[in-house]
Order: sequence, then C-alpha cells, then structure tokens
Amino acid sequence: MTGPRNLESRTRHVKATWGGRCNTVVYMSSEQTDFPTVGLNVSEGREHLYRKTIGAFQHVFQNHLDSADWFLKADDDTFVVPENLRLVLSGLDPGRPLYLGRHYSPFVQQGYMSGGAGYVLSKEALRRFVAGFESGQCVHDTEVEDVGLGRCMQTMGVQPVDSRDLGGRHTFHPYPPHFYVVRQHPRNTPWYLLYEHYPITEGPGCCSDFAVSFHYIKAVEMYELTYLTYHLRPYGYHYRDPPDPRRNLTPNDTAAAPGRGGAR
Repeated sequence: MTGPRNLESRTRHVKATWGGRCNTVVYMSSEQTDFPTVGLNVSEGREHLYRKTIGAFQHVFQNHLDSADWFLKADDDTFVVPENLRLVLSGLDPGRPLYLGRHYSPFVQQGYMSGGAGYVLSKEALRRFVAGFESGQCVHDTEVEDVGLGRCMQTMGVQPVDSRDLGGRHTFHPYPPHFYVVRQHPRNTPWYLLYEHYPITEGPGCCSDFAVSFHYIKAVEMYELTYLTYHLRPYGYHYRDPPDPRRNLTPNDTAAAPGRGGAR
C-alpha cells in the first residue's frame, strides 16, 4: 500500500530490499504510474485507507488469485522477512478461511490484526472478503482499516491464526525493534500494549527468532535491517535451535488450524 507522495521516499526502498524476495508484488496507489503502481479509484489519506484496502484486495482477487496461496498486505514503511513468513505459513492450509498478523483484542469480538504490522489472508479468506462486499454482508462502516477488515473477517467466518512461535514470542510487530527489545522502566502501559490479545514481553525475550515484520521503518532502516537480517554473522557463534513458529492446533481452536498447504 503506497501513494504518489511516497514512491521516492519509501516505496522504491521497499522494492530495493524485501520486496524483491516476494513471489509477486503489487504496489497499490491512487494513481497508476510506471513505477509500476496500480491506480485505485480512491482518494489518498488515512481516512480513505480502508476503502483503498478493499479496492486493493478486489484487484488482487480479480488479477492474481492464482499467483499465490497467501496474500500479504503491508504498508510502504513496513519491513518484512518473506522467508520467515513462509515458515510461519507452512503448516497452514490456504484452502481454509484463515488470516494472521499481530492480534489485537478490542472493537471486534474475535479480535483483529494490526494493519501496520501487516496481515495475511489465505486464498479462501480473500475469496470470502471479496464475496462479503459483493453480497453486502461486509460494508465500509469505519475509517479504521484494520478494525474494518477484522469485522468483515468475523462476519465471513474467517478465523484468526496465532502467529507466535512455540515459545510464545511474537513474529509480527507494529513498531520498530527498539520498541520491544529494549527493556523498559516501569511506566504507564502504552496503548499498543493494552490492545494486545496475547501476553507481551518487553526486553530481549520479546520477539521470535523468526520475526516476520516491523512497522514505522524509515528508508535508511530498510537497508540496515536487510544487512542485519541477511548478511551479519558473528564468527564462531553456534546458533541455538529456536522454537519453530509453526503451531499445530485443533480445528476448534480459533487461533489456527493444521493443514498441508504452503506459501508459494
């Protein structure tokens, strides 16, 4: 998700870093350009973001449904590690109505996924999302994109997936790494922790070794995180075997469901 003003300051840096590690990337904007961007019939601005997201998923459904099993929505200031995302998805069936990301609790009975951290819809979840608006079961009744999508997911019977690793550490992060890995002094709990569906740990144990995303990442930080993720290695260090993020839960668990499907 991007806009005309962000192509040079943000989007080209996504394209130069993690975007190239995806199977298919589509850049959604209000204007069609040679970048390339897809021009959606919607105005720019935070108040139009949910309508823009609806149009983006409708475009993907019409043009890219058979290109992948899973569909990630990410902002132009989100850093993603696609290899870790594929690992998280590898034990799940894209034929089931599933979506995952950073699970927040308020406003929707089953919760919803943070928009900034990025969220993923299975192929069946994408079908149901588009069908919900075609049938009128889902409506554009809020300017808050991630809450609106979460309401539609609940209406259409799409289950939220627990994306934490087996150690209970989060893989999707709505803020940069320093919001989590630096141990904080006692303080009033910030809103983004009050929204959490699962317990949160601040400090070194906060985040999975297989972290998938961080949000509010500046252009220069895209390259820094790319270097730290793919190139920096401590000589002679023997990596411990971290908890596998894939979760094998029963079909009745609203967090996840097992399957043989994988990301493509």
